[in-house]
Amino acid sequence: MRRIAICNQKGGVGKTATAVNLSVGLSLAEKQVLLVDIDPQSNATSGLGIDYRSLEISVYDCLFEPALLEQAIIKTKWPCLSLLPSTPDLAGAEIELVEKENREARLRELLTVLSDKYEFIIIDCPPSLGLLTINGLVASNSVIIPIQCEYYALEGLEKLLKTLKAIKNGLNDNLVIEGILLTMFDARLNLAKDVVDDIQKRFPKAVFRTVIPRSVRVAEAPSYGKSVIHYEISSTGAQAYLNLTRELLNHA
Repeated sequence: MRRIAICNQKGGVGKTATAVNLSVGLSLAEKQVLLVDIDPQSNATSGLGIDYRSLEISVYDCLFEPALLEQAIIKTKWPCLSLLPSTPDLAGAEIELVEKENREARLRELLTVLSDKYEFIIIDCPPSLGLLTINGLVASNSVIIPIQCEYYALEGLEKLLKTLKAIKNGLNDNLVIEGILLTMFDARLNLAKDVVDDIQKRFPKAVFRTVIPRSVRVAEAPSYGKSVIHYEISSTGAQAYLNLTRELLNHA
């Protein structure tokens, strides 16, 4: 089982869109996939058409009562794709976990029992470097870092890389960077092209070949409770995420 965290402490970089659409792409490749939403904003949950306000059990409850895990997991209407949903209650976990034993590894312990049920677990982390994100990274084998193709693209990346190094050295020595994913690329802008060139030069072996374009369809799809792949598979955004899926499968 491959456990992959989608992580960037900077918001608005396409993190949740990547988590949702990569999960869907893998499920279309007939891989058994679990999408884990550990972001209190619950956007990955609503992005798959699940109303978090109607949920009685979520990942929040499971972090404190692991026996609830099987009840919390939702099989979506799409084959091979399941969801461990989030609710805004999860925001309280940052404080409540502080005094708990083994607080950084709660999610890892929770997901270990699923090793024979899923081929991929994709973890959508919050846009922060708090305890929930640390749990996501400790629970993962690798991390995908989405970076928006804009002027401040590299802002905060150094801090994130230091955090990843600290987690690898102290909490999860198996953690590796799966890749840096360039998102929201606008081919009409010279600045976007310069950012892509800059990042590819700085991290030549770490950047995915696939670049996710800025796409209206990617932005529209969550309002219909669908991935962009299910919403309009012919769109440039959907095709880019399918290409990313192929590239990730080749990373095996």
